[in-house]
Amino acid sequence: MFNVAYRLARRIAISILGFSVLAVGIAMMVLPGPAFIVIPIGLGILGLEYAWARRWLKTVKEKAEALARTVTKSSPGPTPPKSEDSPGKS
Repeated sequence: MFNVAYRLARRIAISILGFSVLAVGIAMMVLPGPAFIVIPIGLGILGLEYAWARRWLKTVKEKAEALARTVTKSSPGPTPPKSEDSPGKS
């Protein structure tokens, strides 16, 4: 009996906390704040109890990694300094 009550209370607490963090993250999409950090945290909390949240978190991670690879691949590196002995100068 105690075990069932504990699991139910834990699930309710995780649900309330996870949905609250997720709601704050979604609100931060239009309000100032780091939504791209808070939303995965909310999904991670909800992922402790719900399989759908784990799937969404996995999708968010994959898209973030793909975006990071794209940004790092397309960003130009530092330009080397020009030497003063270049052959094109007269």
